[in-house]
Amino acid sequence: MAHSIDYSSKEYLDKVDAWWRAANYLSVGQLYLKDNPLLRTPLKANDLKFNPIGHWGTIPGQNMIYAHLNRVINKYDLNMFFIEGPGHGGQVMVSNSYLDGSYSEIYPKITQDEAGMQKLFKQFSFPGGIGSHAAPETPGSIHEGGELGYSLSHGVGAILDYPDVIAAVTIGDGEAETGALATAWFSNVFINPVTDGAVLPILHLNEYKIANPTILSRKTNEELTQYFKGLGWDPIFVEGSDPEKVHPLMAEKMDTAIEKIHSIQEQARKKDAAEAEIGVWPVLIVRTPKGWTGPEEWETEPVEGSFRSHQVPIPVDAEHTEHLDALVNWLQSYRPEELFDANGTVLDDIKELAPKGNQRMAANPITNGGIDPKPLTLPDWRNYAIDIKVPGQEDAQDMTEFGGYVRDIITANPTHFRAFSTDELKSNRLNRVFEVTNRQWLETVNEPEDEFQAASGRVIDSQLSENQAEGWLEGYTLTGRHGFFVSYEGFLRVIDSMLTQHFKWLRKADELKWRKKYPSLNIIASSTVFQQDHNGYTHQDPGILTHLAEKKVEYIREYLPADANTLLAVMDKTFRSSQKINLIVSSKHPRPQFYSKEEAEELVEKGLKIIDWASNDDGEPDVVVVTAGTEPNLEGLAAVSILREHFPELKIRFINVVDLLVLRSQKKSPHGLSDKVFDEYFTKDTPIVFAFHGYEGLIRNMFFDHNNRNLTVHGYRENGDVTTPFDMRVVNKVDRFNLAKSIASVGLGWKSDEFTKEMDDLLQKHHEYIREEGRDIPEVTEWKWSNQ
Repeated sequence: MAHSIDYSSKEYLDKVDAWWRAANYLSVGQLYLKDNPLLRTPLKANDLKFNPIGHWGTIPGQNMIYAHLNRVINKYDLNMFFIEGPGHGGQVMVSNSYLDGSYSEIYPKITQDEAGMQKLFKQFSFPGGIGSHAAPETPGSIHEGGELGYSLSHGVGAILDYPDVIAAVTIGDGEAETGALATAWFSNVFINPVTDGAVLPILHLNEYKIANPTILSRKTNEELTQYFKGLGWDPIFVEGSDPEKVHPLMAEKMDTAIEKIHSIQEQARKKDAAEAEIGVWPVLIVRTPKGWTGPEEWETEPVEGSFRSHQVPIPVDAEHTEHLDALVNWLQSYRPEELFDANGTVLDDIKELAPKGNQRMAANPITNGGIDPKPLTLPDWRNYAIDIKVPGQEDAQDMTEFGGYVRDIITANPTHFRAFSTDELKSNRLNRVFEVTNRQWLETVNEPEDEFQAASGRVIDSQLSENQAEGWLEGYTLTGRHGFFVSYEGFLRVIDSMLTQHFKWLRKADELKWRKKYPSLNIIASSTVFQQDHNGYTHQDPGILTHLAEKKVEYIREYLPADANTLLAVMDKTFRSSQKINLIVSSKHPRPQFYSKEEAEELVEKGLKIIDWASNDDGEPDVVVVTAGTEPNLEGLAAVSILREHFPELKIRFINVVDLLVLRSQKKSPHGLSDKVFDEYFTKDTPIVFAFHGYEGLIRNMFFDHNNRNLTVHGYRENGDVTTPFDMRVVNKVDRFNLAKSIASVGLGWKSDEFTKEMDDLLQKHHEYIREEGRDIPEVTEWKWSNQ
């Protein structure tokens, strides 16, 4: 008969304490030592690093939390993983995964003995080694230490549609002061306890940030109770500095938290997902001293329990050894002889605390590409395409047409595809998705005023936070699922840093053979700079294009589909891709539709195309007109039609660009065009007029490494207002009349005063007309492309 384990006994909690001491020992050793890891001989200068780099203050409290999470995994047979929110406490996940053996399984050279421990210590914050924070190189991590504020959003995104998973999210008290994290507490409104898993937020209050007190740590328990209860959470407190008292208390309170989660889920799962109610989920609030178990003071100033413990608490390194005794005393305070055997291997009694196999948090498949990753089942995008008989004769809304495609993707992929937005899904014309799903929202629904709000849905669109929506999508894709985030273009600048961190994650993860591939992060920018005529200058900023283009192009794609068919073809490609951040800039307003299914397919496959029906160059153009973006494409074609009427002898080659980054030189980017191919499109010296959706410098930069730099760019010039749609193009000189003047000037090699005056007169007419009528001139609104 098997003996049952008493997970609350002193004997078991002594093992938890031993694990904690071992993790602390390993964590200190990683900061300071490059050799002599178990202090077998007297410590000397050559054993120390020249420049200890890292953080200590947050480490011991998190190591204690991690040890107790192992305990509840064992007790309750949990599928749990760990997200480390506080800054740069990388030793936490490294030390604990080393103790449970998963680190050595991934990195066989880091063996479970003294030699392996020496390598473990030396590599930390060391050239050729690993960084000082949780990163792609760290087993069990989906959250990089520089992403301060996004831990809870990532955790929630990860547990959506994984009903058996718990994300244990440690949140630093400095991190909790960020806007993104403060926003993330509203995540409880969107977790369906029937179909989703759970997050266990663990707010780790240790009083200080780098140099200042933290706000929440100075709040009383009563104040924190009021705050979290008001947000809909159930706060559970653990506090203390005496391990003998803290361990039993932590065990009791963590048990309570897990049992509350199970109770919420058990009750909810007696009903259908559509009948689910918002859960009052537990949040653990853990108060322990910053730098706990480390030096209490240094040179008469407090260290433990103060901001001075934040980074490297005592000044010992290879060139400063006068205080070696202090480091030795600190390391020996963990009693390593009780933790590791003569070979430097952790003792079996301590190893027993580790969960088994994939239940080890560092080995959980959810943290490496997902539990059961699968590609999307995608309908044929061509079935949603518009039949173009004559270019530009039919109007449609690109995002509306795309909405029908998304609707059917949701139907075909009911458990691993979601759409995220910020109160803007309908504004961005994706209304058709609501034919098959609702917005997931577990707060009160007021009928009939509320629309498409329900406990279960494949859209999360009801919180006005770009940080939150982006964080959810990142957590969802990093755990093997698919989706997209659609936002007003100007508001994507709010998440610049999030996209940067995700790019860095992809880049580093791609260098690791053991890391599986991730579905791409798909970002759709609609309500773009040239559509913000009603909201005005504050909403106008296409700079996300420039921001992402500065990253390594292996992981970035930027698509500017000019109409519905090219948008559909682009989205088919992006939904099939992996290891990318795909930025798609799309129109939501009624626009002429120009490109056939076949043309759209070639535009997306090759990235650009010479548009035969808009060109008359016979292989030897006088000018090359290039467009990228919906409005630039429209205005570029309108300018060509004007020039055909006035200068039929002018030989124009018209090129539309969809995959913007193919314009880079292949010498700088494998994704770019070779000199030979570039010259076939653009020639070596023919004047080029480029009408572009974003900031002009991006185009000039990409053309710099090519033969033909005879370039004039018309793009966004930081001019805007509340005005008419066409006037937004006029004030930035990306309108047809200014483009026509520019094309005529460089293409004909001379300036026609008569033509220039005609264009200027039309611009003046436009200026006066909109101020009188409040709408654009008929010459613009009634224009249609004609091949005549």
